[in-house]
Amino acid sequence: MRGRILLIEDEPGLILTLGDRLISEGYVVDTARDSQSGLKKAADGHFDLIILDVMLPGGSGFDVCRELRQQGLTLPIVMLTARGQLIDKLLGLKIGADDYITKPFEMAELIARVEAQLRRTLIRPLAMLPLSYQFGSIRVNSQRAEVERDGKVVELSALEFKLLKFLIIRRGDTLSRDQMLNEVWGYDAMPSTRTVDVHIAGLRQKLEDNPRQPQYILTAHGLGYKFVG
Repeated sequence: MRGRILLIEDEPGLILTLGDRLISEGYVVDTARDSQSGLKKAADGHFDLIILDVMLPGGSGFDVCRELRQQGLTLPIVMLTARGQLIDKLLGLKIGADDYITKPFEMAELIARVEAQLRRTLIRPLAMLPLSYQFGSIRVNSQRAEVERDGKVVELSALEFKLLKFLIIRRGDTLSRDQMLNEVWGYDAMPSTRTVDVHIAGLRQKLEDNPRQPQYILTAHGLGYKFVG
């Protein structure tokens, strides 16, 4: 699986052709045909990217994009529209869209843009972590690479600290094991997905009050992990 995509589009023909192409490329695809169901699925589901049409029943794609960003969703949004005016593109980007493609488009171009957005998500720089970040009784100092729990230093390995930073930066996002391997260990390291599970278990032992029932580093069954803090 290369990622989970939500397609918010009301044209049956495009839903069929684009959905089939994305599935053939290895993506898991869910669809919504109006603005309200799109908002609900985006908020309730665990997606890596949204493809969003501008012209939708029940409200515009601009409204959907704006609302999702106000809710704090940070996943990439690629907007589709039959309109090609510059003002529409600028509005879409201003309210939080990551890319914009005008109908009709070549399917290969859209796939390339989707892949580019997902790559950009994976390589989001770790430097975005604040100098000091706190959740519960845990305080993370990124400048000193130190973690304290109830005022006492917690000994983390370099990889555990890098993994924790990545989870915090992507807080609220459901992250696959492959995403974590690529970002934290690197493409050339070639560890197994079991490596991720072992390090997650280690972090839970050191940071969670009850590692068997974690509050912060949650398991998204069948998908990966999510940090909430």
